[in-house]
Amino acid sequence: MHQRLAVTTVYVTHDQIEAMTMADKIVVMNNGYIEQAGRPLDLYDRPANLFVAGFIGSPAMNMLKGTVTNGALHTEDGTAWPLPVNGARPKDGPAVYGVRPEHLRLDAGGIPAVVQLVEPTGSETQVLMKVGSQSMVGGLSRARVGQAWRDPAGAARSPPLCICSTSNPVRGSEFGE
Repeated sequence: MHQRLAVTTVYVTHDQIEAMTMADKIVVMNNGYIEQAGRPLDLYDRPANLFVAGFIGSPAMNMLKGTVTNGALHTEDGTAWPLPVNGARPKDGPAVYGVRPEHLRLDAGGIPAVVQLVEPTGSETQVLMKVGSQSMVGGLSRARVGQAWRDPAGAARSPPLCICSTSNPVRGSEFGE
């Protein structure tokens, strides 16, 4: 409506999907303070902090807590997540690594995961999985998942699965603790 009327509009909502689809600019607030302001996809691709990263996007960004050493994030259960090879690298030490569900992909040489639930949504399939002790959501395209994920009765099953994150630095966000 604001585009048709060509007037400046301030619209307040708690629905981040609504904000992403309607806004030219979003201001994310937390307890009365501005956490980040910018274009919807800028906030999605480059959240300024953990609050914005967890608020913008559905399903939410996967947050992996651990320690950065030797070019990888090592979680408490011993899982090593290689960090992107391009772009800025976080300093060694405690960190939270954010990975969007759609930036996980199947990879035979990746990190082992156990499938807990498969939810086909049409254009993608959401896969709830455990990687070590960490629950994660992957948003995989239908072509990548295929029918091998379901038994003849339609129930989800847990085949061997390995995942990895993409190496594009825009698709991974590091947050110091």
